[in-house]
Amino acid sequence: MGQTKGRIMQDFGGAKLILFIGDRIVVLRRDEKPDIPWPGRLDLPGGGRDGEESAVECVLRETVEEVGLSLTPSDLVWQHQFERGVFFAAHLPTDAQAQIVFGSEGQGWLLVDPADYVRDREAIPHFAAMVQRYLDHAFG
Repeated sequence: MGQTKGRIMQDFGGAKLILFIGDRIVVLRRDEKPDIPWPGRLDLPGGGRDGEESAVECVLRETVEEVGLSLTPSDLVWQHQFERGVFFAAHLPTDAQAQIVFGSEGQGWLLVDPADYVRDREAIPHFAAMVQRYLDHAFG
């Protein structure tokens, strides 16, 4: 796997995935619920840890639940620790878009240019910063 910031801690809270489909990334529109963080904002696939699962297990499970795509650990090309979360990146071919099945959380999904996500005022700011960090690493 690519860049790692130290060892991934065992008490992380959740994991997120910068999921490329071709040259765009999968972005989810969060629900408009006042009791959740960042309601209505543009999110990345991923979520909270279940039980004692690893960060990799967490992000792979959440990706299936949220967009219906089954990835393997070898699909994850980068990881980075941020506070209590772990971010990953993966690249799938353009035709993987046809396999996306939106899950039960959020208002919908879209594919966006990653640089546009970084600049979008509706993007969750620390997620946008992590996308930029990956872009700098992978394409800088």
